[in-house]
Amino acid sequence: MREAKAAAAQQGRPLRDFVAEAMADKLAAKPPTEKPWMKYCGALKHLRKENRRIEKIIEKEFETIDLDEWK
Repeated sequence: MREAKAAAAQQGRPLRDFVAEAMADKLAAKPPTEKPWMKYCGALKHLRKENRRIEKIIEKEFETIDLDEWK
């Protein structure tokens, strides 16, 4: 708040006008194009090989199922 008061005083403007303009600028600004969660994409990339290994085990087990036993 002190910085806002000082900036308004340096510009010779009332604080409420300074704050109102700052808020209008902030509200009119476009949202960032990059989504905050994007920085975490790929964070588990090191697990891709392990995931594929597990998928292969599961596929192999399903190949051994005798469908006649399930009827």
